[in-house]
Amino acid sequence: MKTLFTGGIKSGKSRLAEAYILENAGENKPYYLATTEFIDDEMRERIRVHRERRRDRFVTVEEPLRLFAAIERCPGPVLVECVSMWLNNRLYHESSDAEILQELNAVMHLPCPMVLVHNDVGLGIIPDNPLARRFVDLSGKAAQLMGRYCDRVFFCSAGCKIAMK
Repeated sequence: MKTLFTGGIKSGKSRLAEAYILENAGENKPYYLATTEFIDDEMRERIRVHRERRRDRFVTVEEPLRLFAAIERCPGPVLVECVSMWLNNRLYHESSDAEILQELNAVMHLPCPMVLVHNDVGLGIIPDNPLARRFVDLSGKAAQLMGRYCDRVFFCSAGCKIAMK
């Protein structure tokens, strides 16, 4: 089963996705695929909070670029935290939109149980620069792709989830 948690930044989607996969993993310890690559003091603090919250309840795998290869090696349920950062990393490393969406499509066809976390960045205004517009457009295409293949989709806001599918 594949499940998508989407919503705005600080909407509670990560915490809700973590609880969801832990409730549904059965006896298997789920894998936590952390995709954050860019490190500054603020990002270090965000990572620290996430690590502290998940404690030893997950097997952590850190992989900023090769999403398919990382998930393929996980023998149990996988939480991808988060697809938005992975998209950001791939853009930074100059992958084409087609390459990125092709890899995400391959990920969606993997047979393992998966929970994906993704920021909904398309609810605001149109950005004023080409790179930001490219990210918003790619993010929307990625969300539609994941939504199509996920069995469950939750929109998160104010720490609550709403089932969309």
